[in-house]
Amino acid sequence: MLRNRYVGTILLSRTVLQLGIWVRNFAILLYVTDMTNNDPLYVSLISVAEFAPIFVFAIIGGTFADRWRPKRTMIWCDVLSAVSVLVVLLVVILGSWHALLFAALCSAILSQFSQPSAMKLFKRHVPEEQLQGTMAMYQTAMTVFTVIGPAIGTFVYQTYGIEVSIGITVVMFLASAFILSFLPRDEERGAASAGSFKQEMTDGLRYVWSNRTLRLLGGSFAASGLAVGLIQPLMLYVALENLQSDKPFLQWLIMVNGAAMLVGGAVMMSAAKKISPQALLATGLVVSAVGTVGIGWSDSIPLTLALRAVTGFVYPTILVGINTMILRNTEAAFVGRVGGALSPLFMGMMVVGMSAAGALKQSFSLFAVFGLSGLLFVFGGLLLLPLFGEGRAKAPSGAGQS
Repeated sequence: MLRNRYVGTILLSRTVLQLGIWVRNFAILLYVTDMTNNDPLYVSLISVAEFAPIFVFAIIGGTFADRWRPKRTMIWCDVLSAVSVLVVLLVVILGSWHALLFAALCSAILSQFSQPSAMKLFKRHVPEEQLQGTMAMYQTAMTVFTVIGPAIGTFVYQTYGIEVSIGITVVMFLASAFILSFLPRDEERGAASAGSFKQEMTDGLRYVWSNRTLRLLGGSFAASGLAVGLIQPLMLYVALENLQSDKPFLQWLIMVNGAAMLVGGAVMMSAAKKISPQALLATGLVVSAVGTVGIGWSDSIPLTLALRAVTGFVYPTILVGINTMILRNTEAAFVGRVGGALSPLFMGMMVVGMSAAGALKQSFSLFAVFGLSGLLFVFGGLLLLPLFGEGRAKAPSGAGQS
């Protein structure tokens, strides 16, 4: 798969980009907490700056990604991200640290245009039999940084300070754009002249609704996002209440989960061809359900760590299954809009779950919330049952042409 020029180039570009993003994210987080004495308002604003663009710009970015040339779009997004961060760096040097939130916001907005363009290139230039393996490789590369990214970002900031951290981010963004310049020239302009922007966005939403597989994926997305959101803020209480440990023990729960995600991603890269994407996704959801309920119930440290490892191991199957099913069941001309329509479902429900988690725990119990999360995972898996036994739903004729 790496011999495919598009796969190797995009993976290298996204790896460099992720390094810059994680350095930036943790530098901003730690610097803001230092400047505000851990003010929760400003800390929450960082999350708003990083996640809000997904709701507002996902479908907009996806629509433009379908209209524009994907290579050019990705390069310009990286360059503009670098410029915005550089401008913010100059403002910070002059003494206004509030501009750091603007840097995170700009980069998050631009990613909503760049990400669907990468998926569009995979759809066009990766043979279908290699698509699932490519998604496994892509997801594993992203997973690596969920494990090592916080450590790298923290080290760079604590060693060199905010200016160097932001400077490294600028260099990484520009390096990503440079790597992408080695991709073959875009074949065509896309659908820029096919209709108005509003019409194309409406057509994208109608396309998702008319595609049975995509509708079921959307429901599974929403259920899974809510399930993840309910338990994400409560892992600290697993350490404190269930395991009778202290706050630092939380890092072990995170590290075990992250390491297992890496192993699961590596296994997926070799096993992806042998299992259907719907089976991968459903298996990941069901195993996550069992593991989540077990984590909420367990008061044994070894058992809890083992369950965290199991849920981490199957997490890549969920992501790979979702991405593969989206690409296989979507025409190339609609890839951006389909991703833009479905992504906010997961993120939106995750935010809802995170918002409700604390109140639910206070009203019921920690185990009740984890049990509810497990049921939601199961529900997400059950929604996929109609997709079994019917083979792969094919995209409408003309798939691959745009």
